[in-house]
Parts: sequence; structure tokens; C-alpha cells
Amino acid sequence: MTTPRDDDRPESLPESPIPDGPPAVSPRDPGPSTVEPTPPPAAPDKPDLGAGQPVKLKPTRISGTWVAVLASIVVLIVLLVFILQNLTDATVHFLGAAGTLPLGVALLFAAIAGAIVVALVGAARIMQLRRQAKRGLR
Repeated sequence: MTTPRDDDRPESLPESPIPDGPPAVSPRDPGPSTVEPTPPPAAPDKPDLGAGQPVKLKPTRISGTWVAVLASIVVLIVLLVFILQNLTDATVHFLGAAGTLPLGVALLFAAIAGAIVVALVGAARIMQLRRQAKRGLR
């Protein structure tokens, strides 16, 4: 397809055909007066987006990390609100020692201690399963 300005400058038109494209147009042969565009061939590896069906994307590690970060932020906000609403002093007795601290902080320390115990038990189980898997390979 040429424009009136292209007719004035024949050097702007390609001399040889473009690879995988339409043949070159010579300045003297403008071709047919009506040009109908042909749709590009559909790539077999790309999904057809015009079919009206939603495309299912595979989750990535980065998307999983973002979900975990957002969930952590929500949990931290809830914990902060809980601690700020439970500022009454509580006396804590542990192994003969006694101390006072805000109730929300005491419960936060208890939750952290519970999470550490669960992590240690889980790590011990993972090490046990790895040892068994190595023995099975020999």
C-alpha cells in the first residue's frame, strides 16, 4: 500500500522482497487499486483469546511470594490491633520467676514460643525423612 508521498520518492520502496512478507512493490507497478488485508496466521502454541474462554495462567514463585507477603501484612495488622487493645498489665509466672507486662505482649510471646516449638518438631521430622530416603537409595 502506498501513499501519495511514496510515489514521489521511489527510493523509499524496497527493491527486493521482504523475507516471509509480501512481494516488493515497484514504483511503476502500483498493483491492484484495492488492497484487502489478510489476517495473520494463528500461532499454534498461543491460546485463542477471542474464543470467550478465560485463559488459565500458571502461578509463579513470585506470585506465591506476593500472596505470602500480603497475608503476613494482614496478620501483623491484626496482631498490632490485638496488642493495642490488650494493654492491661498481667503478672506472668514461669519457673519460679514472676514479672508483669501487657497482656497482649505476653500472649504474643506465647504464640512465638509455640511457633518455635512447631518449627523444631517439623525440622526434626524432615531430617528423619531425608535420612530414610538416603538409606533407600543405597
